[in-house]
Amino acid sequence: MSTESGRRVVVTGATGNVGTSLVRALAEDTHVASVRGLARRIPEWFPAKTEWSAVDLAREDTDLVREFEGADAVVHLAWAFQPTHDPAVTWRTNVLGSIRVFEAVAAAKVPALVHASSVGAYSPGPKDRAVDESWPTHGWPGAAYTREKAYLERALDSFQREHPGTRVVRMRPAFLFKKESASEQRRIFGGKFLPGPLLRPDLLPVLPDIPGLRVQALHTDDAAHAYRLAVHGEAHGAYNLAAEPPVDAAVLSELLKARTVRLPRVAARSAIAAAWGLHLLPASPQLFDAVLRLPLMDCSRARDELGWRPERTALEVLQEFLVGLRRGDGADTEPLRGRKVG
Repeated sequence: MSTESGRRVVVTGATGNVGTSLVRALAEDTHVASVRGLARRIPEWFPAKTEWSAVDLAREDTDLVREFEGADAVVHLAWAFQPTHDPAVTWRTNVLGSIRVFEAVAAAKVPALVHASSVGAYSPGPKDRAVDESWPTHGWPGAAYTREKAYLERALDSFQREHPGTRVVRMRPAFLFKKESASEQRRIFGGKFLPGPLLRPDLLPVLPDIPGLRVQALHTDDAAHAYRLAVHGEAHGAYNLAAEPPVDAAVLSELLKARTVRLPRVAARSAIAAAWGLHLLPASPQLFDAVLRLPLMDCSRARDELGWRPERTALEVLQEFLVGLRRGDGADTEPLRGRKVG
């Protein structure tokens, strides 16, 4: 467990969007003695105080207890977004793999578990006001991502009843972006052949204004800061994480200097469904349905209890991300490998 020199922290999904930001933050933290990063593939990146283990959460024979022994906290970030055409595959990693993480935390007697939940765990909610962490977390049943996030909320309810001595924190961030994640997120949601250089104001004179498409964004480094605070303190329960302002067609049109054109939901969904059915678009129409129904989140609890505030506005986050898309930015890990198309 922790020594005079600091805490020992294990991070699953350590080479992904959030994982790389959190590992960097923990490596720079004088109160952290060591970081063990778990990922399917060992990266070429070696931050201070960090060691790597090759771990695939989808495998039933993975010895997570050995990986977690002696840790003061486990931060569970690992998540698979694809393939959306075969949700049984993501279920094995995201749900069954997460349950194995929870069971190993208990078996290794790790004092704290910080779990990456999501705004996607929330039941459909309002777009004209923000909801706090008491809003129901039943997700949107049609989409695998929201269904899996909601299922794990129930799994953690059971875990907390069975292991009251373990401090459990559930982070529910908005959509997370940074320039280093641009190539990965383009491949996951837009397809590997979507040309990033096309996302320039002079080439996007018109943006669709779809009713209900109003969401929140956050810089990944700001989310990682909240995770780091949760590792150290006595925080427990759920925390919403998002930056202002909420993002809709009006905000994007100002950012991209484009005019908006009203597009009915049915037309937008039909186009997405057709592209997804032809395997031209990785993001499913069911995920589009879920996004239209996500509530806006009130982040007062994170501010008051964690002392957390995002350093960047949502507009700054999107500006950085768009630059990353155009340049094909990435990082020295397999999930974040940069690639420019077009």
